[in-house]
Amino acid sequence: MGVVVTKFGGSSLANAEQVSKVLDIVRSDLRNRFVVPSAPGKRHSEDEKVTDLLLHAYSLASHGKPADEVLDYAFSRYRDIIRGLDLDLSLEDEFEIIRERIASGASRDYCASRGEYLCGKLLAAALGYEFVDPVDCIYFNERGNLDQEKTHAALSRKLGSVRNAVVPGFYGADPQGQVHVFSRGGSDVTGAIVARAVSADVYENWTDVSGFLMADPRIVPNARTISILSYRELRELSYMGANVLHEDSIFPVRHSGIPIHIRNTNRPQDPGTLIVNRVPKDRELVVTGIAGRKDFTVITLEKAMMNSEVGFGMRALNVLDRYNINFEHLPSGIDTLSIVLNSREVEPVQEELLRELQEVTECDHIEVSGNLALIATVGHGMVSTPGTSARLFSALAQAGINVRMIDQGSSELNIIVGVDGKDFEKAVAAIYDAFV
Repeated sequence: MGVVVTKFGGSSLANAEQVSKVLDIVRSDLRNRFVVPSAPGKRHSEDEKVTDLLLHAYSLASHGKPADEVLDYAFSRYRDIIRGLDLDLSLEDEFEIIRERIASGASRDYCASRGEYLCGKLLAAALGYEFVDPVDCIYFNERGNLDQEKTHAALSRKLGSVRNAVVPGFYGADPQGQVHVFSRGGSDVTGAIVARAVSADVYENWTDVSGFLMADPRIVPNARTISILSYRELRELSYMGANVLHEDSIFPVRHSGIPIHIRNTNRPQDPGTLIVNRVPKDRELVVTGIAGRKDFTVITLEKAMMNSEVGFGMRALNVLDRYNINFEHLPSGIDTLSIVLNSREVEPVQEELLRELQEVTECDHIEVSGNLALIATVGHGMVSTPGTSARLFSALAQAGINVRMIDQGSSELNIIVGVDGKDFEKAVAAIYDAFV
């Protein structure tokens, strides 16, 4: 019998009705031996996530203000779930410990992690599984990054000694043994770490959608669901804004060749999206998905004979490094280098950045262009299908959209185009229609 790790997002744990679905899913298959929960999410659009409530309580306490009312509301979410499921369980002692620690100056990370901690306690009791606290087996280094090998060794040892376990998502311990959290959405990463540690046959990530869609449904209504895609395609789509899955969560399972299965807690009968190392060569569509983001700025450096000047690009990038700014893309010509940057990072320091770029590179001309949107058309099938680029650019031309930038990697896994921000939605829809 194989092993399946199931991770459930906040919307899957928002109330007793949702948690009941989770319990049914876990109990439906004996292979579901390890469960990774998020904190309860919103029950409706006007509601608040438990993690946001806990962070609000932290903010109040850190400014010397009473946080009891906010904490009472956060804890009531768990009481409602326990009551709704008719569980023989009390978390009152846990609530009091958390209340006392927040009042005495607990860290922000500690407060943020308690939603998952409490949810883990609840699910472990409901399922009869062992509760495993990530503080004891998921470790971060001094720089705040996951210590992958130390974590893998400890988690493998711990989970290898139990039959079934619930491991809360989102947090672990720093080198001093204090709670440290991943970035928001980090429960996906915990699930992947657990899947690697137990050599799972599959990592099931349960959420409120039935997998990845080929395009944003707010732009393309009734966009197709992607049935299967590769880790590389997922990485490209996640980076460009497709946010069903935390992009960092693919690395632990990709390393071990473990498939990720995105599934819908509210529609467990749906096939979902399977993410694998290699996709079948006979997939129906050339393009796997289309995703993009707005609000980029392009800084274009022009200099005669740039192509023969050794170190020009390095000097420009060193300036970005000093300002702690990441570049997104570097399309270039014989005498030009364009640097695509996130506008929010550039705007506060734009004047100083341009002045230093001019001094360091001694370029002939610098041009700044904002309000750029980037759209990635992603798919392994593009490399072996003649005319893919022609179809894409013809679709944009027919829609009356001017392409301001083109960037295609040598792998031909994707084609990235830059368009005016006002044309973003129209461009995504045009590309989708051309291929689907």
